[in-house]
Amino acid sequence: MNGSAMDCSEARSHLLDDQRGRLDVALAGPLAAHLADCAACAREDLAERLLTEQLERRLLQHAAPLALKRRLAAEWATASPAARPLPARTRRAAVLASVGLVALLGAIAVAVWVGRPAEGDRLVAEAVTDHLRLLARADALDVRSGDVHQLRPWLTSRLDFAPVISFAGDAEFPLRGGTTEYFLARRAAAAVYGRRLHAITLLVVGRIDDLPWPAPGRPLTTNARGFNVRLWQAGGLGYALVSDVDGAELAQLAARLGG
Repeated sequence: MNGSAMDCSEARSHLLDDQRGRLDVALAGPLAAHLADCAACAREDLAERLLTEQLERRLLQHAAPLALKRRLAAEWATASPAARPLPARTRRAAVLASVGLVALLGAIAVAVWVGRPAEGDRLVAEAVTDHLRLLARADALDVRSGDVHQLRPWLTSRLDFAPVISFAGDAEFPLRGGTTEYFLARRAAAAVYGRRLHAITLLVVGRIDDLPWPAPGRPLTTNARGFNVRLWQAGGLGYALVSDVDGAELAQLAARLGG
């Protein structure tokens, strides 16, 4: 194997980067060559793309109402560039039409803004999507161990921050292992705990200054798509806990985690 060739493990670690347009240019050629020669990795790449497509289809779409779109299209359709100086009456009409168009654009902006989800909902939707991705992949966990002292160094070696996971698991919430995931265009740590037959995903996100995370000491608890979600931040890191377990049970694990 030459220096630029990839093995299956390395190739699969780059599939999501390639899929989301974040793959280093120097790795694109070797990855493409490996996928062309390895049927198993090509199937994994296709499975990841199909999974992402299905998850994205479940996300709510927020757009301007159709009636507003039609009104805007009608306004633009009646506008035409001036080929010669206009009479005063026509200029006054044009000014009034422009004012009306500005008002219409403002109305559309307000309507779209009102129709958009709250900023916190963006974090909740991403957390649930990451949880679903982990549930859907049989080999989702790169570290299959209940030893948090094995998991944390592995995560730190693959992230640009040191994730703080203060709870090592117990009989009620055993730690099953972990991996890395993407959370709104940044790599995050993912630890999975168990609760009877349920899985609970903990996401730890660094570089959260540009994200609308709840203020320290003011966690957000909500429900989305049938999953209970809890968001909080501590020590400059963002935390998201997601599962279909009862909200009270999720709160018990959050307390153990410091959230």
